Amino acid sequence: MVTITTIAGGAPDPVFDRLGPLFERRSGYRLNALYDSMSGIAARVAAHEALDVLLMPVATIEGYVKQGIVQGACTPLADVGLAVGVTAGRPVPDVSTPEALGAALVAASAVVHAPPSATPSGAQSDKVIKQLDLADQLAGRVIHKVGLAGGLAAIASGEASLGIFPKSEIVSIKGITLAGALPPSLQLTVTYGAGVTAWSEVAAPAAEFVRFLVEPESLKIWVACGFDPPAR
Repeated sequence: MVTITTIAGGAPDPVFDRLGPLFERRSGYRLNALYDSMSGIAARVAAHEALDVLLMPVATIEGYVKQGIVQGACTPLADVGLAVGVTAGRPVPDVSTPEALGAALVAASAVVHAPPSATPSGAQSDKVIKQLDLADQLAGRVIHKVGLAGGLAAIASGEASLGIFPKSEIVSIKGITLAGALPPSLQLTVTYGAGVTAWSEVAAPAAEFVRFLVEPESLKIWVACGFDPPAR
């Protein structure tokens, strides 16, 4: 059986949970879906790990196209913004303005987001805290964990009463309540794209999977999981 190995950040995980079995039944291929931080994926790519499809920010994939790491072109998939999640059962704060978000951060027992050097969401979350001039007030109360590597679990368990992660990650986890998106002036929207690696030994099936990801019915799943259609 043909196996297609994909790798993505945490944001597309709930999408793959739903689309993966559909594609496998339709195509007869097997999907081996891996997840890592953006820095982790970059290290795997640099090592020419046996990966067939990369799902990363469009700008990163387009850079890989220019370097000859990804064959063909980047296929834009969907957009996802950052959102605030709180431990289920706790009061849901207003986060609709920078001032309200700042108050919610200060009131939190602890705040969790991805490490600034690991993912775009982590870098933006760190930037937001600094822009709101809260770095000193939150000193000792900020936990750095990638969403799928303990960050989301920290919110669900109450280790951190509030966290900032891609919306798709927050809405997919039981025990977390979505408080809302980051205010527009502090928002980071990432357009995920897909590309087939130049060294893939199953390039044709891998390209078929990428095409499947952007079919109209597939796009409905992306939207249901917290994404928006990519800006064209």
